[in-house]
Amino acid sequence: MSGDGDNGGGAHVQIGSITGGSQAFGAHGRAVSTNQTVVVSDPRQQHLLTQVRALRGELHQAAELTADDEALDAELGEVEREIGRAGHGDSGLLGRLRARLEQYGAAAATAASVTAVLQAIAQVTG
Repeated sequence: MSGDGDNGGGAHVQIGSITGGSQAFGAHGRAVSTNQTVVVSDPRQQHLLTQVRALRGELHQAAELTADDEALDAELGEVEREIGRAGHGDSGLLGRLRARLEQYGAAAATAASVTAVLQAIAQVTG
C-alpha cells in the first residue's frame, strides 16, 4: 500500500466517492470507462465527428436496437475510430456510411441526427 497522500495515479475508492476508475455493483453490474482525446485539425472533420457521436448517442437511447440500428452503430463507430486515429474519415468508409444513412429507415427521434451526419459527410467529401 502506498504512503499517505500517494495513490500512485491509480484508482481511488472512498465511501461515497470513486475516482480514477470504474466500478460495477450487483448481479448484473457493468462498468465502462472510456477516455478519449481526439485532436482533429480540420473543422469539417471535427463537425463530422461531433455529428457521428450525437447520432450514436441517440441510437443508444432506444429501448431496443434493431439489426439495422446495430449495423449503423457499427459503421458510425468505425468512422469515429478512424477520425480519432487518423484525423479524418477514409473516403470509402464515408461513402459506405453515406449509402447506409440514405437507405436507413430512421425513427423520427434520430431523423435530425441522420440528416446532420449526411450534411457533415457532404462537407467533407464534396
